[in-house]
Amino acid sequence: MNSNYVIVSAVRNEAKYLGRTLESVIGQTLRPLKWVIVDDGSSDSTGQLADNASAGHNWIHAIHRADRGFRKSGAGVMEAFYEGYGMVENGKWEFVAKLDGDLSFGPNAFQIILDAFSRDHRLGISGGDILQEKDGREVIESKNDPDFHVRGATKVYRRACWDAMGGILPVTGWDTLDEVKANMLGWQTRRIPEARFFHLRPTGGADGGWRNAFKNGRGSYISGYHPIYLLSKCIKRLPSRPFLIQSLGLFAGFFSSYFTKAERIKDRDLIRYLRKQQLKRLVGLPTTWQ
Repeated sequence: MNSNYVIVSAVRNEAKYLGRTLESVIGQTLRPLKWVIVDDGSSDSTGQLADNASAGHNWIHAIHRADRGFRKSGAGVMEAFYEGYGMVENGKWEFVAKLDGDLSFGPNAFQIILDAFSRDHRLGISGGDILQEKDGREVIESKNDPDFHVRGATKVYRRACWDAMGGILPVTGWDTLDEVKANMLGWQTRRIPEARFFHLRPTGGADGGWRNAFKNGRGSYISGYHPIYLLSKCIKRLPSRPFLIQSLGLFAGFFSSYFTKAERIKDRDLIRYLRKQQLKRLVGLPTTWQ
């Protein structure tokens, strides 16, 4: 198989981890046509690491954004991603990957994912399992995720699916909306367990437990989640460690958005489709993800 994919990575203050990600991508048996690393205003040596990699490999390119002075989760990541995407938008690629800068993975990871795309021409979005170290063991970061959900740290999009969706919405909650939109348009989304990505920093580690849960609640509101479905998620997560934090943060982020008048996405058809699927799941009816 010829290399037919590109990677875009938005990174901020990842000097502690980016070296491992660089080693992993450079060591792939099937290297990308191009890898654009967007340094989103880092205050550490992240930018220098990206520049060094670019100087040593003509298929790696570094972009530097000004420091906005704070970490802007969700929408900020998408702003940086799209600045990098501009360098590959018109290229002759079939797949584009959004890859975080705090991952390590084996040399066949992208080969495995692209092979899955080759076997299933309706597969629009894919990626691998995300693992982390816990008590000296490697465990799946979120073992309760359904098979259709691909974590935002590593997502690969088929170009035809990407174009049909109109790309990723630059909002908090983008990594759920993309899958819902793809399914609404008739595409399949699926995680490939054989492609294993090790998260050097657990999801939400940069924000902290409460802030990450609150952010997810706010993102759920922006994405148009049905309030009954969100409430059921809060109840389901009550026993999760740290106790109450995930549920209360999710609840606060979502329902406070009504009072702060956070702006929801404009795609009303997508919201209706999402809510219909959520209500069907609550009552045990089949959904497009089953």
